[in-house]
Amino acid sequence: MEGLTDPIMRDVLTSVGSFDWCVTEFIRVTNSVLPDHIFHQFCPELLNDGKTASGTPVHVQFLGNDPEMLAANAIRAVALGAPAIDMNFGCPAKTVNRHRGGSVLLDEPEVVHELVKAVRNAVPPHIPVSAKMRLGYMDRNFMLENAHAIEDAGAAWVTVHARTKADGYTPPAFWDQLQPIREALKINVIANGEIWTNADAKQCRLESGCEDLMIGRGAVTTPDLTQCIRQNSDTALLSWNDLLALQIRFINGPAKTEIGMLGRYKQWLGMMSKHYPEAKLLWDEVKRIKQLHEIVEKLEATLL
Repeated sequence: MEGLTDPIMRDVLTSVGSFDWCVTEFIRVTNSVLPDHIFHQFCPELLNDGKTASGTPVHVQFLGNDPEMLAANAIRAVALGAPAIDMNFGCPAKTVNRHRGGSVLLDEPEVVHELVKAVRNAVPPHIPVSAKMRLGYMDRNFMLENAHAIEDAGAAWVTVHARTKADGYTPPAFWDQLQPIREALKINVIANGEIWTNADAKQCRLESGCEDLMIGRGAVTTPDLTQCIRQNSDTALLSWNDLLALQIRFINGPAKTEIGMLGRYKQWLGMMSKHYPEAKLLWDEVKRIKQLHEIVEKLEATLL
């Protein structure tokens, strides 16, 4: 997710989570092959055999509407070490949709097919190509058409966020709407959207019929969520002390600017405060701090 699951967050979450693989923020493709430093900016894991420090594979995700340029950039990503390519047809952002990127393309299933097919044909057969979609743009009229378009283009699997662009991120997610997609396709369908707890994961699987789950904001808010799901635990598996250590690791990660890292850390702490009372108390203490070292000192002093 743009601005959320960046390389630093991927490093932290995969160090404690139980992920099969993760996906970069989308890399926007327009009219050129991007320079290598852009690929490394979005996916520094390419310099580590396409994996995070803990060994979790990282798939490179593209967003765009030009089949030739998407194909060319996919070829370059694979040459740099990408283990898989994902294509974004789910982004609901107005600025992205206004330039015919993301979920707006779900009104054009034939274009979705063309783009996925172009990338599939461009990269070696052993490199998986997948796609992320929503139930639709403003409605669900082309839900099955888009799913079939992705499958027929040669995708290895499709991840479906169980809301339309019009729904945004407003609860609920319509997990039951994934059932007809799963039944219609031969490829794997991965469920996504509004999975915050182990109970949510079980309910999503029940309603959607999907075994596999893609988790974004839930994993950021509750870093041990994937472990809880795998172990069928409704109680936390990481202590607040564990989470403090994770926060220090996050802050000490590479960042362009101190103010940028301040914003990212406070964003994360704000999200965790929805789940952890300790995070809410900490948020009240650090929200006005403008120096990273002061936050680190406070975190280290709090460690037991």
